[in-house]
Amino acid sequence: MNVLRFSDLCAQGQVAGRRVFIRADLNVPQDEQGRITEDTRIRASLPCIRLALDAGAAVMVTSHLGRPTEGAFKPQDSLAPVAQRLSELLGRPVPLQADWVDGVDVQPGQLVLLENCRVNKGEKKNAPELARKMAALCDIYVNDAFGTAHRAEATTYGIAEYAPVACAGPLLAAEIDAIGKALAHPKRPLVAIVAGSKVSTKLTILQSLARNVDRLVVGGGIANTFLLAAGLPIGKSLAEADLVGEARAVMEAMAARGAEVPIPTDVVTAKAFAADAPATIKAAGDVAADDLILDIGPDTARWLADQLLAAGTIVWNGPVGVFEFEAFSHGTEAIARAIARSDAFSIAGGGDTLAAIAKYGIEQDVGYISTGGGAFLEMLEGKTLPALEILARRAAA
Repeated sequence: MNVLRFSDLCAQGQVAGRRVFIRADLNVPQDEQGRITEDTRIRASLPCIRLALDAGAAVMVTSHLGRPTEGAFKPQDSLAPVAQRLSELLGRPVPLQADWVDGVDVQPGQLVLLENCRVNKGEKKNAPELARKMAALCDIYVNDAFGTAHRAEATTYGIAEYAPVACAGPLLAAEIDAIGKALAHPKRPLVAIVAGSKVSTKLTILQSLARNVDRLVVGGGIANTFLLAAGLPIGKSLAEADLVGEARAVMEAMAARGAEVPIPTDVVTAKAFAADAPATIKAAGDVAADDLILDIGPDTARWLADQLLAAGTIVWNGPVGVFEFEAFSHGTEAIARAIARSDAFSIAGGGDTLAAIAKYGIEQDVGYISTGGGAFLEMLEGKTLPALEILARRAAA
């Protein structure tokens, strides 16, 4: 995908003295007192902000936070905690401006944080009047919020239509490059791991990947539906019996082109869904009627680890077992460790996946960790994200 890149504009000296509007993703978790509990998204936005400041721009940054009601600002909607954390990380004051749509006073070399953009009426529905007003605030619009790229909102789409220049920030550009490297031009074999509770939530992703990957590893409740499709018992495990036909179709489509959906040969079961439930390793064909499958077994984990070590590209979305429970975490750990050891280019995304990466301390061993949840999944599905589409269209104009 061809988009204009903010880093290129900076390198070409086209940013000094210009008004730069950055749409970042600063939607961080907070406790009941409004204190930030995890600041990864803020830290991930720093390179773009620093790039703009170092280039001599007048810098405006905005983001959404939480789920505010448009036109009805409440104290808990405020980006004030984000402004404070940004100030600490940048080592400079970061003023916060409310009611900014009709004008922002910011000079070259200065930075201002614009209050929660989703409080503005018309933001979520991409109202043209709002988008035009925001576009008038800047000379250069920079989208650096991949996590919202699947939404056509005023600060992610409309402003990019009307701003004099519209481009991708370094974080967004890195996402485009990483997903393109993994899916558009992968080094083979390409192995995808897709796990989750329900096939229905990821069916289109599975169908899309089935046309491209060499090995499609399914896990969690999704794997149980595929076990049913393979004629194996799953006891009282979570599954979607009405989607067995779709699961079988994915398996057949893969097999028809010499690819594979590996079905677990052994599993870890329990009689109850609980952290202290006794874990029992069983052959996949020996699951009892009152069993719950909560993880892949050690033989399956070893086989999959070998496949990952031999892979050229790995896409990972979702743990393969209930990794939050120690007794049922070994399959996910084996896969995580194999990805860390593999020479393959790996890209991982999704909240549970990121939690597993953090749990096993392999952040430095994954080729690229996506910051987007829904946006990452839609890219895997083969969709063109609205925020990327408009940037590509502007670049081609």
